[in-house]
Amino acid sequence: MLPVLAAILAFITIGGLGWVFVGGDDSSAQAVKRAEAMGMGQSKAARVKAAKTEANTPEARRKAIETQLKEAERKERKARMTMAARLRHAGLTISIRTFWIISGGLALVATLVAFVFGLNIFVALGAGLVAGIGLPRWIVGFIGTGRMKKFGLEFPNAVDVIVRGIKSGLPVHDCFKIIAKESPAPLGPEFTKLVEGLGVGLTLPQALEKMYERIPTPELKFFTIVIAIQQKTGGNLAEALGNLSAVLRARRMMREKVKALSSEALASAGIIGSLPPVVMALVGLTTPAYMALMFTDIRGQIMLLGSAIWMGLGIFVMKRMISFKI
Repeated sequence: MLPVLAAILAFITIGGLGWVFVGGDDSSAQAVKRAEAMGMGQSKAARVKAAKTEANTPEARRKAIETQLKEAERKERKARMTMAARLRHAGLTISIRTFWIISGGLALVATLVAFVFGLNIFVALGAGLVAGIGLPRWIVGFIGTGRMKKFGLEFPNAVDVIVRGIKSGLPVHDCFKIIAKESPAPLGPEFTKLVEGLGVGLTLPQALEKMYERIPTPELKFFTIVIAIQQKTGGNLAEALGNLSAVLRARRMMREKVKALSSEALASAGIIGSLPPVVMALVGLTTPAYMALMFTDIRGQIMLLGSAIWMGLGIFVMKRMISFKI
């Protein structure tokens, strides 16, 4: 029995020694693992530092700005222009319900006037449709386009004010106050709303996004992107805004040059589009009985409707051909 116990103890002793010297992780292996872990940590920190350094380069900033511009353009194409947004762009304070009430009133008045003059029911309904849906929307769009055009013309001057203010040591918030006080409408009132938004706790990108909802111009979007990039990556804000001002003025010069080059085509389209109505009006003034059948007879009314549709399509095609987006 004793020899058996001695053999078992000897086996356990030899196995333990073998595990210690051969099978287990020794201190050198642990040291190697610790060294590898430290090396991985240092390499990771080096990669993070290199990524930050690369993000601050002009090429990286340019790529970031291009990415944001493409994303903004994609969202604008995807988003549908609502009537409430059109009213905001035009700077009108009426509600959407009031707008539709006014549109309905105009449609009813136009239909009744057409009935009073003895026109056909289809012509009367068409006049009511144009007066109730087409005319108010066109007026709102015309006001909004003019307002955004004025904003775009004055915006480079506002950027120059910010650049000069930063170079002289003024905070950006004070530069916004100067623009709000000294600039004409709609630039001044919009910057007043911007300053008020910053005063109630909005961040600068948030306040600029709200301004962009009211004035969706490319100039303001460029300004918003430059501010956002500068806040994330740092850099000389005065230099960035100075470059932006130069780009905006170059865009304006290019737009005026394209407008001058396309003025001949625009004049030709205006003459071609106005020629049939002018000829019809002149013939109606010289020989009223000859043109009266076009308005009293059902066949003439159908011909007038078809002519209006074809003329509308032709004017639309010509407008698309001579409109250049810059």
